[in-house]
Amino acid sequence: MTAPPIDREQPVPVVSPGPLVPLGDFGPLDRAQGWAMTSVVMALAALTRFLNLGSPTDGGTPIFDEKHYAPQAWQMLGNHGVEDNPGYGLVVHPPVGKELLAIGEAIFDYDGLGWRFSGAVCGVVLVVLVARITRRITRSTMIGGIAGLLLVADGVSFVTARTALLDIFLVVFVVAAFGALMVDRDQMRERMHVAQFEGRIAETPWGPRLGVRWWRFGAGVLLGLAVGTKWSGLYFVLFFGVMTLAFDVSARRQYRVPRPWLGTLRRDVGPAVYVFGLIPLAVYLASYAPWFASETGIDRHEEGQSFAEGGLLPDAIRSLWHFTYGAFTFHSGLTNAAGNHHPWESKPWTWPMSLRPVLYAIDQDGVAGCGAQSCVKAVMLVGTPAMWFLAVPILVWAVWKSFVKRDWRYAVALTGYCAGFLPWFADIDRQMYFFYAAPMAPFMVMMIALILGDVLYAPRQNAERRTLGLLVVCFYVAAVITNFAWMYPILTGLPISQATWHMQIWLPSWR
Repeated sequence: MTAPPIDREQPVPVVSPGPLVPLGDFGPLDRAQGWAMTSVVMALAALTRFLNLGSPTDGGTPIFDEKHYAPQAWQMLGNHGVEDNPGYGLVVHPPVGKELLAIGEAIFDYDGLGWRFSGAVCGVVLVVLVARITRRITRSTMIGGIAGLLLVADGVSFVTARTALLDIFLVVFVVAAFGALMVDRDQMRERMHVAQFEGRIAETPWGPRLGVRWWRFGAGVLLGLAVGTKWSGLYFVLFFGVMTLAFDVSARRQYRVPRPWLGTLRRDVGPAVYVFGLIPLAVYLASYAPWFASETGIDRHEEGQSFAEGGLLPDAIRSLWHFTYGAFTFHSGLTNAAGNHHPWESKPWTWPMSLRPVLYAIDQDGVAGCGAQSCVKAVMLVGTPAMWFLAVPILVWAVWKSFVKRDWRYAVALTGYCAGFLPWFADIDRQMYFFYAAPMAPFMVMMIALILGDVLYAPRQNAERRTLGLLVVCFYVAAVITNFAWMYPILTGLPISQATWHMQIWLPSWR
């Protein structure tokens, strides 16, 4: 039997391999469930971060590097926000973090609760941010809640929030800026979607104008506060600036703008330079407003002493530059080659798996409660092994999903993680500590939550596999929480026996 002849004049239907424009998905819609989840993880974070917050202390004084920042914040509190006495410690960091520490000291006085209160508040905020951001990028309230639970049980984020160092403030500002950019991504795609259906996509070769981007502006302000806390915030300015431009190129390509790269160059690069260059710089300078207004701030009036008066820039700016250069010289001089060594220093290749933690405090002499033998009270900054020991396969999977499967969710979490990790390899000789890895923790938790989401929502699952996936996720989350509970005494300074203390030391490098 022969086939019927083909009618050349009859139109042949064409089936598109995919949608001509992206689906109109601009964020999760289950708002009530989302806020219910947020309330639960916030309550858990507050309970863990504030419980017995004022302990331990070193005989009523701060522990570890709290001895620098708690007194400096106290002096700023009584001196109109100005540090003018180097005797309070090494003044080698910008003022924002110390100003935030001073808020707690103003409320609760100069004691453990006072100098740790602001950090604990930021620790709770950090958990909420990670839960909400993960919910947004996965469009799943359940996965957002899992991310929040995992961060509650993360030893690094926990100890960082309960000690009066600057790192918790840096992390909160960085993650908040990251979240603002995720909202900006969704908002810009929504505007592009509207332009598509209004027929404005191809008005010009470079696509439509997208209007004022307030969320991205807010990210610039937050990154300025991050830099005003610690200079390592600059790394995130660079990485996040590139990331948001990648969002713009991707959106213009997906919505079929005729010249997407040219459109990004013409429409987006200029505003991005403004947001990630001028705005952080302005916020950074504004953070020194009390110093500019003072007469006694450290290095405030160096004109005529360290440098001649009458330069191109105002003397106040030149004095700030002199102070900044001195702080930079201090940091750059802390090298192993120059003989600077610390028993708890570590190099960045040890950070992903928490191979070399930091012992913040230990007391094992005459601590009551363990019979004839002294108990041990210790505070150690260490990652929960059930998460941190899996760092290598987590990162391998994230890289594969980002570059092979082109999954933007993994790519953005990996970007944040790398911004807190890779730049430290530029100067390996420098003295470094594991608490520099604190900004890596929330992005690692996001990647773990994404992997658990893949397990829960893998395509083409039958009922049996869905049940198995749910059991795997529940078992893993329970294992993380149990691991955190076991390590809780050495994260908070609770007294334990010598035998228990030795069992808490999982690796020889933890000693």
